[in-house]
Amino acid sequence: MISPKPLTSYRPYWAKRFGVAPFFPMSRAEMAALGWDSCDVILVTGDAYVDHPSFGMALVGRLLEAQGFRVGMIAQPDWQSAEAFKMLGKPNLYFGVTAGNMDSMVNRYTADRKIRSDDAYTPNAAPGKRPDRAVLVYSQRCREAWADVPVVIGSIEASLRRIAHYDYWSDKVRRSVLVDSKADMLIYGNAERALVELTHRLAAGANIRDITDLRGTAFLRKSIPEDWLEVDSAQMDKPGRVDPHTDPYAMQMADGAACATDGVADVPHESITQPIVIHRPARVPRERQVVRLPDYELVAVNPVMYAHASRVLHLESNPGNARALVQRHGDRDVWLNPPPIPLSTQEMDFIYDLPYARAPHPAYQGAKIPAWEMIRFSVNIMRGCFGGCTFCSITEHEGRIIQSRSEDSILREIEEIRDKVEGYTGTISDLGGPTANMYRLGCKSAEIEKNCRKLSCVYPGICENLDTDHAALTQLYRKARAIPGVKKILIGSGLRYDLAVKSPEYVKELVQHHVGGYLKIAPEHSEDAVLAKMMKPGMGAYQAFKQMFEKFSREAGKEQYLIPYFIASHPGTRDEDMLNLALWLKANNFRLDQVQNFTPTPMAMATAMYHSGKNPLRKVTKSSEDVPVPKAGGKRRLHKAFLRYHDPANWPLLREALKEMGRADLIGNSKKHLVPSWQPKTETGSNKPRVKEGAAKVKGYDKPAKRHFAGR
Repeated sequence: MISPKPLTSYRPYWAKRFGVAPFFPMSRAEMAALGWDSCDVILVTGDAYVDHPSFGMALVGRLLEAQGFRVGMIAQPDWQSAEAFKMLGKPNLYFGVTAGNMDSMVNRYTADRKIRSDDAYTPNAAPGKRPDRAVLVYSQRCREAWADVPVVIGSIEASLRRIAHYDYWSDKVRRSVLVDSKADMLIYGNAERALVELTHRLAAGANIRDITDLRGTAFLRKSIPEDWLEVDSAQMDKPGRVDPHTDPYAMQMADGAACATDGVADVPHESITQPIVIHRPARVPRERQVVRLPDYELVAVNPVMYAHASRVLHLESNPGNARALVQRHGDRDVWLNPPPIPLSTQEMDFIYDLPYARAPHPAYQGAKIPAWEMIRFSVNIMRGCFGGCTFCSITEHEGRIIQSRSEDSILREIEEIRDKVEGYTGTISDLGGPTANMYRLGCKSAEIEKNCRKLSCVYPGICENLDTDHAALTQLYRKARAIPGVKKILIGSGLRYDLAVKSPEYVKELVQHHVGGYLKIAPEHSEDAVLAKMMKPGMGAYQAFKQMFEKFSREAGKEQYLIPYFIASHPGTRDEDMLNLALWLKANNFRLDQVQNFTPTPMAMATAMYHSGKNPLRKVTKSSEDVPVPKAGGKRRLHKAFLRYHDPANWPLLREALKEMGRADLIGNSKKHLVPSWQPKTETGSNKPRVKEGAAKVKGYDKPAKRHFAGR
């Protein structure tokens, strides 16, 4: 893997003299108070502006500020006209546009395509403060405001829509967001390296259209440069009919017919045959190869080719060996450079040690912002995930290589929370990230890691080259607990329990000191056929962790509970699978309240399964493995009802389904039955079931369950 230029090695821009802004200005008056006549970069976001590293635009802004640039912030603007996009004047370098920390469609709509009643990233959770497909709308308004200013798009919404993608909400394949937004550049994944280099080059006078060499960026071009070798993706993973290889020993006539073999010929041998010419092109280094994905026009109408394109994109995702990708849209190519090189620990520390205000902008006048309330006392200790779960988009966005902060940097942030954040009472709500226990884990060999093309390090089993030692994380927990003023540290991020059981000492440390009554984990399902489509471990790993959890809880004299999460209607799920999961839940006395249906998010491999009915975890052809997909609304309601088998509102639907499945034996009034044969009366005296929301009930433990997104 090449050695990138460190983030701290750039000469600061001249505007560094203005110093650090307490908050990035959201008005002309604030700019004047800072002594600014203009902004070098203006960031546009669909979230409220909270100056904290968990909010992407705050992190990006502080990073650019550290490079010497003046950064303005336009948060949740009125998108009905371009006026709100002119409020800070014309940026000197570019607009940076993002929908926010969440995809705008996932943020606004449920898995059943119903509009949510709140927005966690908005003051007082008010809905309707950002448009659908916010990146497209914001980019258009930036163009209307200042037509000659470059527009750079990024973060989760743009990152996961960088090529032609299936859109669940319109039920069709849409073009790359780069094409529809008409932006000049898209930065995907962890954007720091590309963003810093791009900003310095633009400040030095470069034209953004000439900047085509930055990893982690996408842009439009007319054709492939002459010094590049184009590789057809079908050569890597043949979709459709596969032609037989030419027999090098067969003699063929000029018209392609086979030569006679009986020794009889009417014409001289030399005139009826032609030699097989072997073309050996000059060897082109991998960094000068570009893989051509099927055109947008093809994947938009051919689900098999869509699944093929998804598979190839995921195979070309390791920064150590990934090649550039290109996909035709009309008369132009969307060109994707290879993924960014992961940040070093020193660079991670540099970013998270920047002078964040750790508070919402004063313009909100103390309004409650739920997302901020949830993370204000938490610390992000790492990035990335090597789990590769097919329903999750974290890997596609942050990568499989774990990027960890140093112990000292994390401990400093805890002390800063203690000293600066209003309302701190002694509890740190989380030390985590995409996964709670992948801190400092990774491949034992840099050479193997560079060349690996596996989609997961832990499926179908934990790779023998993966370091699973949790000693560094255990030590971090102990040192964090010892900080004066810290009474309790909880772990709120999702736990990868199949990794945790490899380090019993870690599990003991976690269970006895960092569980606040319950711990959330995500088996996702009980049936192996479904788990295989998710790339999740079997229930054996769950049982092993459960035994450890209960053992160490008893030793500590604590009554604690596991809160499992499950997904209904995932591709590959049959009615029988959901029935078996419901029986497992009942046998284990789990009564789930808040459950979720699978949501097909852009770029996830499970989304390719959902759209195509094919399995992109293997080579995709017309005759390759078909995946059953529960798409119909009634089917999805049934699968969700199985997860809440105990809810009387679901009993009529379940009774009907059980009869159709030939499992009427599960209808009855004893403990061995799944649903009763009777229906309770409602308050009005009717037997019609009434939906009632309650608390998550798990083995006698009542507590409201949190909404769990986890990139799904």
